[in-house]
Amino acid sequence: MFQDKVIVITGGANGIGECIAEEFQKNGAHVCVIDRAEGAHYVGDLADKATLEDFARTVIGKYGRVDVLVNNAPPLFLGIDECTYEQFQQSMAIGVTAPFYLSKLFAPYFAPGSSIINISSSRDRMSQPQSESYTAAKGGISALTHALAVSFAGKVRVNSISPGWIDTAYTVYEGPDAIQQPAGRVGNPLDIANMVLFLASDKAGFITGENICIDGGQTRLMIYHGDNGWTLNP
Repeated sequence: MFQDKVIVITGGANGIGECIAEEFQKNGAHVCVIDRAEGAHYVGDLADKATLEDFARTVIGKYGRVDVLVNNAPPLFLGIDECTYEQFQQSMAIGVTAPFYLSKLFAPYFAPGSSIINISSSRDRMSQPQSESYTAAKGGISALTHALAVSFAGKVRVNSISPGWIDTAYTVYEGPDAIQQPAGRVGNPLDIANMVLFLASDKAGFITGENICIDGGQTRLMIYHGDNGWTLNP
C-alpha cells in the first residue's frame, strides 16, 4: 500500500513515533525521521527554524517529494507553577510551530493523494492540574489541523489523532487502571499507528479536517463523586 512512498515523521525515534515508522517501513515506505535522540536518522531540535529548513532540504534533496507528514514530536509537559516563559515558548515551538512550518516547507512538494497527520492528545479537550505547556500545544495542533485542511483543500488531506493513555512499553494493566476505560484496557502505540496508516491510505480519501480521539472511550465516561464507586479525595 505504501511501497516507495515518502513518509516524514517527527519524534520518530521512540514510543508512538517509532511504532508509526516501523509500520510504514513494513509496508515498503521510505521513512524520514527527525528527532533529538541520537540514532540513524536526522538528529535535530524541532524548535529551531534553521534545523527544520535543513531537514526539509535533506528530504527533498533525496526524494523530491513527500507523501505523508506525521507531526508527532511531543512538547514539554510542565504546569503553570513551574513552567517558565521560555519553556512555554519552546513547547509551542515543538508542538505547534514546527508542524506548521514543516507543512509550509513541504507544501510545494506534496505528491498527489498526500496527507498530513498531526498527533494531538485527548488533553486537547480535558486536563489535569499542572499540564499547561503540553495541553496548550495539543489544543493548538488540533485547531491547526482543520485550518490546514481548508488551506490545502484539494491538494493535501489533513487530520489529527488524539491519543488517550498510551503505554509505550506495552504494559498490560489490570484492575482500576484498565476498567476505568470503557474499552477495558490501556492503549499501546499500535492503536495509534494503525489509525495513522488508515488516514494516510486511499481508504480515508473522504476524511479531512477531522480529529479522531483514540482513548478507549475514557473522555466519554462521566464521573460524579459517590456514583458507581467513584470518590474524590482532594
